[in-house]
This record gives sequence, structure tokens and C-alpha cells, in this order.
Amino acid sequence: MSPSATPPRRAAPDFRSAAPEPEPSRAAGLLPHHSREQETLSHLLDGLADGRSCVVTLTGRPGHGQNALARSSARLARSRGLRVLSARAVPSESRMRHGVAAQLLNGLGAPAHGGPAPVLRAARRRPLLLVVQDAQWADPDSLHFLLALVRRSATAPLAVLASGSDTAVRGPGWRGLVSASPDPDSAHPLLLEPPTVADAARTVRTVCGTEGEPEFTAAALRKSAAIPAVLHAALRQFTRRGHPPLASRTAELEAACRVVLDDHIGRVLRGLPPETVAALRVLAIAGPVLDFPAMCALAGLGHLEETRLRAVLDATGFVRTTGGDPRICAEAGLRVLAGTDAAERARLHAAAARLAHRTGATDQEVGTLLLHARPVDALWGAQVLQRAGAAARHAGDHVRAAAFLARALHEPLDEEAHARTSLELAGAELLTVPQAGVRRLAALARARSRTDPAVRLHALDLGLAAGDIDGMRRAAAEARPAAGSEEQRALVALFWAADPADREHAEHLVPGMPPLPAHPACAVQAGSRARQLALAGEGLTTARDLARTALARPARDALVLPYLAACEALRLTGDHEEADAGLSALLTGTRADGRRVAVPRILAARAELNLLRGLLAAAEQDIDAAERALPAPSTPHVVTAQLRAVRIVVDLERGDTARAAAAAAEPVPEAARHSAYGPQLLFAQALVCAAHDPAEAVHLLRECGRLLLHRNHVNPAVLPWRSTAARVLRSTGRAAEAHRLAAEELRLARGWGAPGPVGWAELNTAPAADDGPARTRYAAGLLGRGPAGPLYQRALADLAAAELAKDGSRAAAAAAVAELRALTATHPGGPMARSARLLGAELSPGLRPGAAPPAAWTELSPPDARTATLAAHGHSNTQIAALLSLSRRAVELRLSRVYRTLRIGGREELRVLVRDMEGR
Repeated sequence: MSPSATPPRRAAPDFRSAAPEPEPSRAAGLLPHHSREQETLSHLLDGLADGRSCVVTLTGRPGHGQNALARSSARLARSRGLRVLSARAVPSESRMRHGVAAQLLNGLGAPAHGGPAPVLRAARRRPLLLVVQDAQWADPDSLHFLLALVRRSATAPLAVLASGSDTAVRGPGWRGLVSASPDPDSAHPLLLEPPTVADAARTVRTVCGTEGEPEFTAAALRKSAAIPAVLHAALRQFTRRGHPPLASRTAELEAACRVVLDDHIGRVLRGLPPETVAALRVLAIAGPVLDFPAMCALAGLGHLEETRLRAVLDATGFVRTTGGDPRICAEAGLRVLAGTDAAERARLHAAAARLAHRTGATDQEVGTLLLHARPVDALWGAQVLQRAGAAARHAGDHVRAAAFLARALHEPLDEEAHARTSLELAGAELLTVPQAGVRRLAALARARSRTDPAVRLHALDLGLAAGDIDGMRRAAAEARPAAGSEEQRALVALFWAADPADREHAEHLVPGMPPLPAHPACAVQAGSRARQLALAGEGLTTARDLARTALARPARDALVLPYLAACEALRLTGDHEEADAGLSALLTGTRADGRRVAVPRILAARAELNLLRGLLAAAEQDIDAAERALPAPSTPHVVTAQLRAVRIVVDLERGDTARAAAAAAEPVPEAARHSAYGPQLLFAQALVCAAHDPAEAVHLLRECGRLLLHRNHVNPAVLPWRSTAARVLRSTGRAAEAHRLAAEELRLARGWGAPGPVGWAELNTAPAADDGPARTRYAAGLLGRGPAGPLYQRALADLAAAELAKDGSRAAAAAAVAELRALTATHPGGPMARSARLLGAELSPGLRPGAAPPAAWTELSPPDARTATLAAHGHSNTQIAALLSLSRRAVELRLSRVYRTLRIGGREELRVLVRDMEGR
């Protein structure tokens, strides 16, 4: 009916003179930022009292306060003398006929099927407000009832106020009330928007009674997910506990928001239609992977209009629908899935994985879905999970890699593929749950059936690298009788590579395991035998040849422990560059596949090699990397003692005695103390004690030697404990005892034959020899044929001191001091740098060593100053790069900065400047 056809309305009586109820507080049960809506509703109620009908819908996301506004309007209407009929729809009655209508008619004492007539008659007697909360659950008959009242509202002073949210997928329903109004000016659809920062500040001020700090207010809005009801309730809890709205109290506010938000999510989910919950469930499962149409199809809602579904999901308040495909918030996703039957979750994950695989999702995405799915019983499932595991491993996410690979084992795999996948899984587990990984490796090592021998051997190799020496040795012994000849040789090599010289314990553990052949013909045994010979100090040439034979095989295909044994043998033979190349190749190979548990062992060996070569920065980098690569801080590892020992010596050589002493005093796990590297730690602890407690240092060195001899580690190249003890004894006046130890080491070093150990032993017998200076020169020459590390630096210091003694050559002493200064320039606080300064002062008593440098020198950064000093002492850019663990380009850039800062033309001027600074 058009407005012109509306029958004339009689003057409405003024019901406001009737005994009204007290007008309620405007803030009672309301959110502070609803003032605009309150004013609108108050104005409409005034119009209703004057006889003007209207229809109002209050729409918003759950928690935005539309029901509170509806209740407040009902109270306000009663306080103004209007009659109010209220009803609330509930999900359980959404299919019950006339459920809401019956609630309204009961307020009039009319029958449930009385239709609109009783309501219109009542409204003509006294203006009437009908309030329906949660109108989205109103049954169809009740909606028809309300629509009929709205269409006939021009005949009586009647207002219909419906509140709710648009979370049902079956159509607009109750929101169509406003479009049914005969007078467009009387239709008022009100949408409650999320609160702004200003709204949140007003809420904080209202609830807390004081202004909130800006950081606090922003955190309150963010942590409440901008849901007004959650914000209000969380602030009430926060205030009741006596907290002020300060930025320093955001942690307490966040805790309150988490609890309230979780309760809100659960309450809203319980009030959503099944179709909406189904859509949310699929969003929680496949939202990051599938596009929206695919998710709708998976939820069984593909027949519905996409625009409508997006609007419904947006209305829940849990989903972001702008900027692409919808995404559900994490908290709501967890609650949706928690309320889903486990079998249904598994089914949906499997269905989503199939869809994702067909639509070209990444292996990681499909694999993540398969983690929670029942087996798909298809080859692609296992392949996807295997590739996802490999990608996670390369990214360093070993927990996720283990999850993918463990799930792959539940897909149909043949025996061979199952064994290889189990091996990869064990490699990941060794870095996350080591005990589980070791158990899995032991089972693989003992598996006979049709498993590839290579899988068994790699399983044993990994288990030994992880430190399960006794368990894997037993597994090797059990596997050997049924193995083929080639596999048997590899099993023997692995058995002795674990701890090659601990023969007594090994033979007691497994009496039947044969020893390594004296001259093995296969590469895998060659590495183990080479180190065995080197540790015993026997057959240097044979050990070198065997080690080279072992390293001729590509590191990527080799077993870790025999290959590592060959590298360590080359270190003991003095072939340091070959050892370094082998270790670097092995490190690359193990990082590229599932053998990362061996990385700490390889890095520890390279750190020891770098220390021997005087590359302290590189050694420290390797130690740090090895410690980061250890499975877990709480897991004892076979290299713990080795890493601690190398770090202590590095700190001593750099002059950081406090840090070295602290490391030496730290407790060591029993497993590490009794490992093959326990003697190395005792040696390092003795070096720390040497300066302040010589007696304890000698005791530790003798205990170190006892353990080495028990293991048949006779070669002084392993640890020169005798000569080190001799130096300490000589400093305390016990020259005879010192000479006996030094002479014994010299005999053993000559028996081994490598120049480095012989030179060091000669150096330490020189003080008691008649030809001391000549022997010192000879020793320095031998050590000079090797790396310019700590041993050679001490030889230079001893040589300079010997030349400065009676009948020596001051020119030779000056040359030794100059070289020593160059070698120690990177670590001026170290003991050899101090020796160089003292010897330099003795050479040039008229000059003060370490005189004040020019002003421009003080502007250099410490790294640039070290680089400049090395360059001034004649090192090439390549040599400086090696000493400082830099690229050649980085050295060039540093020297360019040095020249600009010092305002000099190049290396020759730099050499003169540094020489003057050093008093030469």
C-alpha cells in the first residue's frame, strides 16, 4: 500500500503519563561506544509513544552487543510507559512452528496460533514494542508472523525490533523485515561496526575508571580481536584484579583476553547453523591451501552462492574475507576442529589432501594435510610425504621432517622403500628425539629380510655417529654372519671405526668380531685402519696411503665414520690440507642428506685441525656451529668433551684465560668424560692449571697419558702430554723428571716420523741437551715445514730466547721475533704475543714496545687494525683471509679503509708505520 492510500490515523493517546518504570542507566549492560545507536533507538521510541510505527534490525557480528541494545531498548520503552513483548529465538527451536510467535502472544495471553490480530488490537490500545533477540534462529512461521505485523504496522502504533547476526546460509530471513515496512522512512537497518581505537579508549576509561595508556589501549583492541563483548569482559576481569590500564600491564590483560575470547568462540560456535560450522571446519583444515570454491565443495556447500557464503562467514567474526580467499583465525580454527569427531577430521583432511594434490599445491602443503588424514592408499601420498620431509630437512626443520616421514610409513610402501624411509626418519629423529632414532636404527641394522645392505650399513653408521657405540657394535656383530662378503668387510670397518683403539672393551663386548686386516683392500676398511695405525704411531707411509685410498671415494656416497677416520689419520700424518679438504667434502655431503647427526663430529674434527694450523677464528666458528648442531643441550654427545677441549685451548691462545678457566671448571657428563675424547679434555684442563697450579697440571697430564696408553693411543701427535708435562716440571725445578718425559716423547715421535711431532719433541729436549741452541734451531726448522700454529709460534719464541742467550745470533733472534709478531698480530692478548713483546724489548732495550700509536691508528676498528698489522708483517691477502676466516674481497675492502683512515698510499707505508709502532 502506498503512503497516499494509508487510512487516516486517529490521534494517539499520550501513554507517557501512565506510571512509568524508572528509566534505566544508559550504560547498563551496554558497550560504551553504542551511544549513537542508543540515541537512534531512543528517538524511535519517542516516535512510537507519539503513535509512529517503525521496524528496526540490529545486525552485527557475534559479540558486538546487538542483543544488549535490544534489551536496553525494551527497558527504556517500559520506563516510558510503552508496552513491551519480548522473545528470544534459540537454535533448538528453529524448526519448531510458531516458536517465537508463541512467546510474543503468550505475553498477551493469546493462543500460540492467534495470528497478528491480537497484537494489533493490543497496540491500538497502547503503543507496543516487539523485541526479538537472536532473530537469525526464528522459525519460518514466526518470520511470516512478524512480516505480517510489519506490513500492517500503519494501522496501529507498533514497533518491531529484531537483533541478531547474519550467520545462516539459507537466505537473509529476518533481515527482510525492514524491506517489508509500508513506509520506507520507518525502516531502520542498523549495522553495529567493530570498535575503533577511540571506541576502545572510551571502553577502557569507562570500565577501568581512568584513562588508559595508548599502548595499553592498542593491545586491548588487538588481543580482544576487536570484539566489543570480549574487550568489555576482559577489561572487567582485569580491573577486578586491581590492575591499572598501563602499558606495563599488557601481559595481564592478554591473559584475561585469552580466557574471555576462548569462551566467546565456544559460545558462538554452539549457536551457529550446521552449514556454517561445516564451512568453518573446512576453512580450519584447508584454508591456506585450497581456493574458496574448492573449500565450498569440500564442505558440501558448492551449490550455494559464493557471495552469500562469504557474507555468512564474515558475519561470524572469525573469518577474514577481504583481500582474497577467506582465512579463519587460529583460535576459532582450533575450537572448530576440537569439536569435530576424530574420524570426520581424518576424512576431511584426506579429502582436502586429494583436492590439493590435484590442484597443484606444494608438497609441504599437501603433506601437512596428510599428517592428520587417514591413509590415502595411493602411491602419490607416500611420495608427497617423502618429498615434504626432504624439504623440511633442508630447511632445518627436523621436527617437521620427522612428522612427514613417520606419516609416510603409514602409506603402502614396498619393503625396500619402507626401509629407506625409516632410515631417513631415524636421521631426523636423532636430532629431535635421539632415543627413538637410535632404536629405529638398531632395528634397521638387525633387519635381514630383503632390505638393501646399504640401508643396514648407513643405519649402523648413523647410530655410531650419534654415540650409541655399544648398541651398534652389537648390532654389527649380529648382522655379520648372514651378510655377504662385501657387507661383512663394511661391518668390520664400522665396528672398529667407532673407537678404533679401544680393543679391550670391544673384544669383551663382542668376542667374535675379527680385527681389521693389516693391509685392507677395500676403501671402507682403509680409513679405519689408517687411523688405527696413526693412533698407535706405526707405519706413517702405510697410514697415509690407506687414508688417501679411503678419501678417493666421493664423500656423499661414503660411510661417515670410516671417511672421518681417514681425515683424522691425515691430520696425524701431517697432511693438513688433504685432511681439511676431506672434512669439508664430508661436511657438505652429510648436510645434503639425512646424516646431519654426524655434523658435530665433523665440525669438531675440523675445529681441532684449524687450531693446530693457528686459524683460531675458523676453529671458534666450527665449535659454535658444532654446538648449534648438537641434537639437544640435555643430550650427552660423544664430541662434547672434544668441543670443550678445543674451545679451552682456543681461548688460551687468544689470551682469554678467564673464559678458558670457566670452561675448564664446568661439569662434564660421564659419557663424555669416558669417551675417546676424555683425555683431550684433561689435557686442556691441565693447560689452564699450568700457570697457577703446576702440580695439578702435571697430575692431569699424567692421567691424560694413562687413558691414552690404555687405549693404545701411543703417538705423541695425538696429544703431546709428555712434553707439555716436561715444560711444567722444568718450570718448577724438576729437570730430571722433565728430561725423562721429553726423551720418551722424542723416541716415540722419531718412531712415527712426521716432522711436526719430531720437531716439537726436539724442542722440548733442547733445554737439557749440550747442543741446546742447535737443537732448538733444528726443531724450529722442522715445525716451520708445517702450519704456523701454536706449536710453531712457541718454537719461534724458544728460538729467539736461545739466540739471545750466550753465543747466540741477535739477527736470528730478531728475525724470529718479527715472524712471531706477524703470526700473533690477530690475537695481541695471547701468550705468544706477550712473549713477542718481551723478546722485542730485550732486543731493543732503548725502545718501549707498544708505544703510543699515531692518532689516526686509534680510529681503526679492531678488525681493521688486525688486518693492517698482518699486511704490514708481509702476509698476502689470501693468507690474511685464511687467518681471519674472511673472503679475499673482505680483506681488500678492509685494507682500503685502513689506507683512507691513515692517509697513506699503500702497503709499504703501512709496513713502516707498524714497524715504528712496534719499536723496530
